[in-house]
Amino acid sequence: MLAVSLASTPLLQSKLHPNDAKVFDQGNISTGVNFRLPALTRPVNIMILGMKVLSSDVNNPPAEAANLGYHSLVNSFDGLSDTMLMLRFDPATFKLVLLSIPRDTRTWVDGLGTTKLNEANAYGGPALAAKSVSNLLADVPIDRYVRINVQGVEKLVDALGGVTVFVPQDMKYTDESQHLYIDLKQGEQHLNGKKALDFLRFRYDRLGDIGRVQRQQMLMRALVEQTLSPATLTRIPQILTVIQENVDTNLSVEELVALVGFAAQTERANLQMLMLPGDFSGAGDYAASYWLPNRAAIDGLVARYFVSEPAVAAGISGSGSELGTEVGMGAAAAPALGNLEYAEGDRTAEIAIQDTTGSVSAAQAARSQLEEQGYRNLFVDDPWDQPLSVTRIIAQRGDTESAKALQAILGVGEVQVDVTGNIRSDITVQLGTDWAQRQTESSGSTTAVPTTR
Repeated sequence: MLAVSLASTPLLQSKLHPNDAKVFDQGNISTGVNFRLPALTRPVNIMILGMKVLSSDVNNPPAEAANLGYHSLVNSFDGLSDTMLMLRFDPATFKLVLLSIPRDTRTWVDGLGTTKLNEANAYGGPALAAKSVSNLLADVPIDRYVRINVQGVEKLVDALGGVTVFVPQDMKYTDESQHLYIDLKQGEQHLNGKKALDFLRFRYDRLGDIGRVQRQQMLMRALVEQTLSPATLTRIPQILTVIQENVDTNLSVEELVALVGFAAQTERANLQMLMLPGDFSGAGDYAASYWLPNRAAIDGLVARYFVSEPAVAAGISGSGSELGTEVGMGAAAAPALGNLEYAEGDRTAEIAIQDTTGSVSAAQAARSQLEEQGYRNLFVDDPWDQPLSVTRIIAQRGDTESAKALQAILGVGEVQVDVTGNIRSDITVQLGTDWAQRQTESSGSTTAVPTTR
């Protein structure tokens, strides 16, 4: 503890104007007493901006970057934000909620008008970005911010020891102008910082930036589950070195340790990842490609994930520094998002079924069983290429009650909240070998259960 100097050492690299600093003046968020590790004292909302800044994006690039002859990455926090996240750490519910906000979200930015959200940082820094995000989310207060450039992401993954993740498809892309060479093969693999960065930056698939949001959530879940353990606290010195060089934040060291400590103790089921409700702009709707936010669905998400329970009961969806209990359901990306209310086991939910076992009949058997229980709005999707031992029931919109009802009907699986399934579904069921084994046992068959595709 002495080695990392917990005496509220500032990590801020950018000097904020006093008026900008007030945007984040929501009060203290942590305390450390009696020689114990610092701990959170209340729910905390953190805005994270991922920055990819090229030498061509800044007026005065470093000499070593300007003379390379191509658009190289520079250690800067100016420019467009490439990734935007809102994290809510809630010590009352022991939950960590992550909301991905697509960079192309069409919204109001003071001084610019209606534009893409990622322009806010370039025009007015973290304070304007925070104001714009807060306004988009029904005035949710933002306690602190973190801006990290891509070099920092690479070094942070290395400081954490790398990460094992499933690469859902071959990823190959070359951009000579940036000296960017991405070449990842499909399958589970342990990625170092460089390859993890390639995994995050790739966006050349049918979903574009939304596909990249899905991969960001895959990587972040893997990082939390694999590397954010109590042992992570022993890596704080290495992490701080990365932060001091590649991160701009108004968190103190004490607050950072409190947040890492909370994340390290968060159970798998309590990590819930959502995406800002909305839809793609149609061809010809606008001159630029946008993610169009669904305001009604956003209000529902905010009320369920970012506002205290008493406020929800009173019909309040606004701000306040003393935020309280998360109450259970949100929304994620899908077309025409509106009504977030589902009765337990709502048979109208749209369900995608993906096989991971290589069994021809597995998905059809699951569909038949659900149809017998009154589900009609379901379809068999393309197989998911990652072999799973445990079925995943992915609540794409945060509807955990309906996901748990499916779990009870199928008799297998685990529920997780993120948007890594079929983006057009309410719930995606990825069938693992536990489902195939259950079918074998129920039929009395002795046929071997396939474990790979």
